Amino acid sequence: MTRPVTARVPAKVNVQLAVGGLRPDGFHDLANVFLAVGLHDEVTATPADALRITVEGADAGHVPLDRTNLAARAALALAERHAIAPAVHLHIAKDIPVAGGMAGGSADAAGALLACDALWGTQATRAELLEICAELGSDIPFSLVGGVALGRGRGELLTPLETGGTFHWVFAVADGGLSTPAVYRECDRLREASGAGASAADVPDPEPSQALLDALRTGDATALAVAVSNDLQPAALSLRPALADTLRAGADAGALASLVSGSGPTCAFLAKDTEAAQEVATALAASGTCRTVRVTSGPVPGARLVGA
Repeated sequence: MTRPVTARVPAKVNVQLAVGGLRPDGFHDLANVFLAVGLHDEVTATPADALRITVEGADAGHVPLDRTNLAARAALALAERHAIAPAVHLHIAKDIPVAGGMAGGSADAAGALLACDALWGTQATRAELLEICAELGSDIPFSLVGGVALGRGRGELLTPLETGGTFHWVFAVADGGLSTPAVYRECDRLREASGAGASAADVPDPEPSQALLDALRTGDATALAVAVSNDLQPAALSLRPALADTLRAGADAGALASLVSGSGPTCAFLAKDTEAAQEVATALAASGTCRTVRVTSGPVPGARLVGA
């Protein structure tokens, strides 16, 4: 019997998420600077009679076990391309917050692709895997690549970015999730309500911040803190006003920067060093403004086979 194959995949934080206007196809152009951080899911692929999904870990009960699961869709897409049966049991060990704006579902899809490719011996090229990732979702290619990268288009067109050091992060995990499509709709609504308009014709094309790129390259956490931004944050706060209390608690505890991670509701806090991160985490845990707190750092590599 073929031995199980396990892939380990990181979470991400968006240090810049610049969102263009609503396109006719319903998407938005992005300038999305991803940074992979050391919270990981593991996806194990084992031969089976049919496609099956099981999940363990935090919030496992909120992860779909049918073919709407991104990991299942990844396995199906790879199997279809290579004309093989998607006969695999995918077991997901979750450590990335579910529906938390940290690309946990995208990570699972990238991990499933990598694990199934190894299990089935399909020998897909890196380009083919990235192509499947892009077809499945905007954040999934970065989950495969990791490190730090600029995402253009819907976020799937990646350019790796140079980094000069390690950045220390604290993540405050909220109760419940936020739907990414709902946050984008609220972003559009708020733009319309402001009178500025929400269409691609109304909103300037998103561009990466040069100050942010420079801070990443030099590894300067203080400079990065000044440059981080998230155009979806007002929408996330509109849908979940209590997040403002979480952001304030982290800032009061000495975080260099406080922002909603992606579409939320997880909040991300940049700290000066390991000790400062622990201080911020302790204060957040005592603040009563979040469910759990995680401390980590990045950048870290993208999807990797365990033991490979």
